[in-house]
Amino acid sequence: MADNVYRNALIVGVGSGLSASLARAFSKQGIKVALAARRAASLAVLAKETGAKVFACDATDHGQVTKVFSDFENVFGGPEVVVYNASYRTRGPFVTLDPAEVERSLAVTAFGAFLVAQEAAKRMVPRGHGAILFTGASASVKGYAQSAPFAMGKFALRGLAQSMARELAPLGIHVGHVVVDGGIRSQSRAVPPDRPDSLLDPDAIAQTYLDLLRQPRSAWAWEIELRPWVEKF
Repeated sequence: MADNVYRNALIVGVGSGLSASLARAFSKQGIKVALAARRAASLAVLAKETGAKVFACDATDHGQVTKVFSDFENVFGGPEVVVYNASYRTRGPFVTLDPAEVERSLAVTAFGAFLVAQEAAKRMVPRGHGAILFTGASASVKGYAQSAPFAMGKFALRGLAQSMARELAPLGIHVGHVVVDGGIRSQSRAVPPDRPDSLLDPDAIAQTYLDLLRQPRSAWAWEIELRPWVEKF
């Protein structure tokens, strides 16, 4: 098997935006797709469109994450691509932040990523083949005012990805962290007429994930930043 050929993918944290674009992009390339989300029933249309299998999962629950991987293996065999796209954001003045909401933000954005990545790595390392990709954000490298919880979670996610890449790349596992530096276009978030191309196209982001998967292992990237050409950074 070529080092950059993948036959199946598990996407964790699926909604109508980037993760849906990823599911479509993967399925068009002949990659069998599974979708995992807390509200699995909401994925019926996307699952029908992409031929994907749907699993219900709270990524912060170790037992549920383990079960998803077990169920995935029963259907597809060992996971070859795993994408963690889940996050949770709470905002506000630092002194008024709700500790419970901050804890939730860290649990979904970072701890859930650890649980999913660990289960993926356990199955990929013995085969010396696989890719684990994480979706980062502007907050992965820049802490904005009144957004401390999101920065905490995304900084942790980036650290997780970097550490994993250094440990697992020599074992044949491609670990990638994609910094999405800007807003993503959606049905509820249209591009302003006076600022064309100011929002990232989710299909274009998904193409970059495919490009990462196609990289020869002699030239793997562990991190890539994406932003509209008009975005300041």
